[in-house]
Order: sequence, then structure tokens, then C-alpha cells
Amino acid sequence: MNILLTSVGRRAYMVKYFKEALGKSGQVHVSNSDDLTVAFHYADHSVITPLIYDDEYIPFLLEYCKANKIDVLLSLFDIDLLVLSQNKDRFAQIGTKVIVSDPGLITVCNDKWKTYEYLKNNGFHVPKTYLSLQQVLLAIDRGELSYPVIVKPRFGCGSIAMSVAEDEMALLYYFRRNARTISRSYLKFESASVPQDEQILYQECLQGQEYGADIINDLNGNLCNVIVKKKIAMRAGETDIAEVVDDPSVKAECERLGMLTGHIANMDCDVFLVDGKPYVLEMNARFGGGYPFSHMAGCNLPEAIIEWCSGHEINADLLSAETGKVGYKELCITEQIKR
Repeated sequence: MNILLTSVGRRAYMVKYFKEALGKSGQVHVSNSDDLTVAFHYADHSVITPLIYDDEYIPFLLEYCKANKIDVLLSLFDIDLLVLSQNKDRFAQIGTKVIVSDPGLITVCNDKWKTYEYLKNNGFHVPKTYLSLQQVLLAIDRGELSYPVIVKPRFGCGSIAMSVAEDEMALLYYFRRNARTISRSYLKFESASVPQDEQILYQECLQGQEYGADIINDLNGNLCNVIVKKKIAMRAGETDIAEVVDDPSVKAECERLGMLTGHIANMDCDVFLVDGKPYVLEMNARFGGGYPFSHMAGCNLPEAIIEWCSGHEINADLLSAETGKVGYKELCITEQIKR
């Protein structure tokens, strides 16, 4: 079996996980829009692709998959998900199975305003969220909201252009600064689908313990397990230190979410526990930056995906994780390898 991980970025650990799961039974290919990623050095094969929004992106991937007999394709980047989901049938015609959820769910996950509406309409606790500067200022004047206020892109990844406004002066400053940041980054592509004054969200700053969850479904969208991790430290929008825990309230709410969405494989989810109530903030329909903590504790979703794609049943233990395990991400230097 040959696997292609697209938009691999800095997820070199995912390359290692899939290589370990495949053993000698296949190869791991990776792609990215440039070669400035250490993941290229761990993969069996690597290729530079056109940009995701380029008209040649999907034709390029189709040709690559066909030429290299790629059996399974996964993306590790939010923006990649929708275009791949919309073209799943084209890949299926050449024998490549794309592990991605349906376009409707991807759209809900990528658009943080739609995420908020989806969660609220389905009875989940959510932070107060506003779509315009005028709305949030009015809410503060009415006493419905108080500082600090989270200011973040409606279509965001990681911590790009996310800020915490402690007062009105900071709120107005971050409104202008974040709008400029969006216009100068790849966030401008998805943001262009909505009016300019609706490209930034304003959200209640919750005070409580933050958790991450891997909500794992099989390839038919059936819930398999939820692994909950207590976030101890963050760095650049990703979990840096975390403990795998057994929190019944967070797990139950994430299980309900997994059954409701019927997503494929992993959904990375952010949850705050406030006064004993779990508030769901974000849903990312892919492997997230917190997955390594689940893997460290015994979960092996890459192996499960390989088994499912091979038509095999899996043992439930393959997707379980030992609680109490604390993991730390490490920074290290890797020398560039000339090819």
C-alpha cells in the first residue's frame, strides 16, 4: 500500500507514524507547496505541488497518484480538505481513496462562524460569538459581554492573527491589524468568500481548563473512541505539553459530537471546561497538532486507517490510550539533506 500525505508542512511525526504502521508493505509519499519541511527527509518520496488554489493542483495530484500507484491520500492542512473532498470521486476513479469528510462538514469546520452556529443549534455549550465589530461593541455596552475579548479570523489556522483585546483601544487596534494580516496571508483565499467586514470573529474569553480531543470515527463515520487531553502548555497555536486524562463530561460531549458529524477518521476538537460544563470551541476534521499525545499513550490511528483501507477489522485496543501519560513536544535541529 502506498500512502500520500498532502500539505505535510511540519508534521514530520505523521510521516514516521505511517512508515512504522506500513513497515515493509508500502511507501509513504509526501507533498507540499515548497520543500521547506523536514518531512521531505523522512518520507520515501516527496514532491512539490502547485498551490492549493491553483487550477492545476488537483490535476497534478491526480497524475502523481496515478503514476505512483497511490492507494490512500490524506491531507494534514485545513485549507486542503475542501478541495480534496470535492474531488473524492475523481481520485476514486484512478484507485486512490481520499480519507476526508464530506464537503458540507468541512465547510462547517473551516468557517468558524458556521462552527459556532452548528454547535449552538445542536445544543452544545459555546462561547458568545459575534460577527462584526459593531455587534461586539454593542454587546459590551449592554453588559452582555465583557473584556477580554478574543479577536480571530473567521477562516483561521493555528494562531495566525488571533489576539486577546483587554479594552476597547486594543479591540479597535486588533480589528485593523488582523484585517491586514488576513489580506497578506493565505487566509485571504477562504476569507474572500464573505464580505470584508465579516472576516473576523469576536468571542467571549472563557475562563477554565482547556482540553483537546481526538474524536475517532471509522471510514463509514461510526464512532470508535474519544481521547481527551488536558492542555498544560501551548506554543504557536499548538499544544506543547499535555496529559491524557479521563474526563467523563468532556468525553461524553465529544462522543455526541462525533456521532452527530459522522466525520471520517480523526476530528481534532478544542474544549473548555467552565464550572463543570464543557464548551466546544473548534472542530478540525483532520489530524491535529495534539494527536502525538494520543499516539504516545497507545492510540495508533494511522495503523487503523491502513487496516480499514485493506478491508480488515481492527481490535478496539488499537484506538485506546492510557490515561495519566504526560507528553512534551521537543524542539530539535535537523540538517538539510541534499537530494
